[in-house]
Amino acid sequence: MGAGSREDFTPDDLHGAIAALLPDLRAFARFLVRGRGEADDLVQDTLVRALSALAQFTPGTHLKAWLFTILRNTFYEQARRRRREHAALQQQRPAEPGPLHQAGAAEIAELDRLLWRLPPVQREALVLVGAQELTYEEAAAICAVPVGTMKARVSRGRHQLARLAAGEEALPAAEQ
Repeated sequence: MGAGSREDFTPDDLHGAIAALLPDLRAFARFLVRGRGEADDLVQDTLVRALSALAQFTPGTHLKAWLFTILRNTFYEQARRRRREHAALQQQRPAEPGPLHQAGAAEIAELDRLLWRLPPVQREALVLVGAQELTYEEAAAICAVPVGTMKARVSRGRHQLARLAAGEEALPAAEQ
């Protein structure tokens, strides 16, 4: 099974499994805070909290979901403390993608632009279920919402993304 799968870990294996999930944690953090430095800081804070709470991890459960929950909770805690700083970070442009074909880079940049036009809860749902390949149940647990709510957020997010990609305006919040 891959890193973060539902399996029992020995203490030594657990550290290795956490290390293997660093790229996924960083990717999720980048969707929350957008900037590389801020994302790295968020992942570092997450790891400090996770390592200090390893005794609370339940063997046989999903390590990736546990770490994503810690990361998400850390993000929202920091956002409450520093709302002004968070607003400034939301306005920053992400760094250019790595060495991709020019057309592929343009498509990724367009998807990034469209994702940032979605409401945060829809963007978060699409990232967790789509980009991070978590199940609806795992994503719902991370966001502390019912599974049906997560499915609705993903569905609405996909619908909004399609509207935006077609050049239409986003639906008003009351209609989402």
